[in-house]
Amino acid sequence: MTDQTKSDVFGGPDHGPNKSLRVLVYSDDVDVRQQVILALGKRLHPDLPDLEYVEVATEPVVIQQMDAGNIALAILDGEAVPAGGMGIARQLKDEIFHCPPILVLTGRVQDNWLATWSRAEAAVTHPIDPMVLAKTALDLLVVQPAGQS
Repeated sequence: MTDQTKSDVFGGPDHGPNKSLRVLVYSDDVDVRQQVILALGKRLHPDLPDLEYVEVATEPVVIQQMDAGNIALAILDGEAVPAGGMGIARQLKDEIFHCPPILVLTGRVQDNWLATWSRAEAAVTHPIDPMVLAKTALDLLVVQPAGQS
């Protein structure tokens, strides 16, 4: 990771070397939330700050936390009930100016078109593969400089 890339971590200067990156994890199922947290761990990359998790089980609290700001990444369970993560993702993208990146967890690969509809930046399918989830989250937390991929 280059110095330029380090400075392009979502959230910009608010996330200095001693600040944590806040990751919102939404699911009505505590086991899914724990799988996500265990898969991502305390730190995704040595050049990034520690992760701080905000666990959420209901849609109103997701909206409240996202409106409050300081969320670097939202991971939403598309299989949650009564409010699925894909519908919430679309609402957040419609309502929040400069909405942070959203990763949705889908029930199957065939549901990825719904993730596209939701405007989420990425989708990972159940069962959660820790390596795939960690790589996808890292890619979303690090903004690539213009002209690089």
